Amino acid sequence: MNRVGLNRAAVLVAGYLPGFALVHHRGRRSGRAYKTPVNAFRIGNGYRVPLTYGADSDWVRNVLAAGECDVTVRGRTLHLLDAKLETDPSARWAPGPVSVALRRIGADTYLQCRLETGSMPGREQAEG
Repeated sequence: MNRVGLNRAAVLVAGYLPGFALVHHRGRRSGRAYKTPVNAFRIGNGYRVPLTYGADSDWVRNVLAAGECDVTVRGRTLHLLDAKLETDPSARWAPGPVSVALRRIGADTYLQCRLETGSMPGREQAEG
C-alpha cells in the first residue's frame, strides 16, 4: 500500500519539502532508474537518511552497490558520494521530533553520504 499509493504521491513533493529528499538511483541488476522519497538531513559535508524501513530496502542496496546517488533537495539535484551505513541509537543528529520518532520505532541505522565537491546547494546539477 505504501509503495503504491503514498510513495507515488510523495515523489511529486519530496524533493521540495524541508526534511525530505528524492533519491535517484539505479537498479543493481536491471539498471532501471528509480526515484525514492525519503527523509534527509544535511549533516556536515553531506546528507544523512534515516532508514525507517531498514538497510535491506531495495533503494538502500542500490545506492550502497553504486556507492553514490543523486538527491533532489528543496528543488536542487545534488550528487552524493561514499554511501555507507552507520548506526546511532540516540539519533541526536536529527531534529527533536524526528529524533524521538526514530528512537521510538527503533530506526537506529542511517545512510550517510558525502556531498560531491562543487555540488553545493544553490547550484543546479543535471539529472542523470
